Amino acid sequence: MRFDVISLFPAMFRALEDEGVVARALAQGIAELHLWNPRDYALDPHRNVDDRPYGGGPGMVMKVAPLRSALEAARAEAPESRVAYLSPQGRLLDQGEMATIAQASGWILIAGRYEGIDERLIDDWVDEEWSIGDYVLSGGELPAMVVMDAVIRLLPGALGHVDSAREDSYVDGLLDHPHYTRPSEIDGRSVPSVLLSGDHGAIERWRLGQALGRTWLRRPDLLQRRSLSKVEQALLDQFILAHQDAG
Repeated sequence: MRFDVISLFPAMFRALEDEGVVARALAQGIAELHLWNPRDYALDPHRNVDDRPYGGGPGMVMKVAPLRSALEAARAEAPESRVAYLSPQGRLLDQGEMATIAQASGWILIAGRYEGIDERLIDDWVDEEWSIGDYVLSGGELPAMVVMDAVIRLLPGALGHVDSAREDSYVDGLLDHPHYTRPSEIDGRSVPSVLLSGDHGAIERWRLGQALGRTWLRRPDLLQRRSLSKVEQALLDQFILAHQDAG
C-alpha cells in the first residue's frame, strides 16, 4: 500500500520511518511513504501557504494553490490513490473503518494546519474526511500517523505473527483479553491457572469471557452494537456473576 502525505512538517514522519512496525513494513516494501511539502509549491518569495480568513476571526487558513500543486504532484505518481483530509469534522474512524481503508491500493493524506484548509480544495479534491477522536490537535500529522499505523499493521506480513492483528482489541467488536507472561507469580499474584493448563479450548473460552467482561466493564456501548451468541452470553453472564461476587 502506498501513502502520500501532504504536510508542512514532513520531518515529523521520521518517527514512523525509523522505529517499530511501520518502519519494518516500509523497509520490507509492504507499504510506501512519500511526503509532499506545500511550501515547495508556493510561488511567492516567502513561500507563504496560508492567509487570513475571509469574514475575519483568529488564525490563518491554508491556501488552495500550494496544496493543489502538491496534490497534483502526488496524484501524478499515485493516480489510483484516493484523497483523505484529516479533520475534526471528519468521520470518526474505528477498527472496522481501518480495515476498509486497508483494502485500498493507496491514499493521499492531507495533514492540515492552522484553522484548516480552504473549503474549495476540500470540495474539489477530497474523497474522505477522517477524524481520530472528538478533540482538536495542532495539525493533521499525528492523525495521519495514527491512520498509517493502524492500517499498515493489518497488511499481510506487517506483523510477526499472522494472528496478531486478528486478536487486537476492536477487531471483533470487543476489547482485548488480559495478557500475561513469565514468571508465573509476581508479588504473590499468579497467572490464571487456566493459562497454564495446556487446555487450548479452555484457554480460548477464558479469553473470550474476559474480552466480553472487559468490554462490559469499560465499553458497554460496544456490546450494544453486537449480537451475542448463546455461548458468548453465557460466558458474559459468568463473568458478571464472578465480578459481582468479588465486589
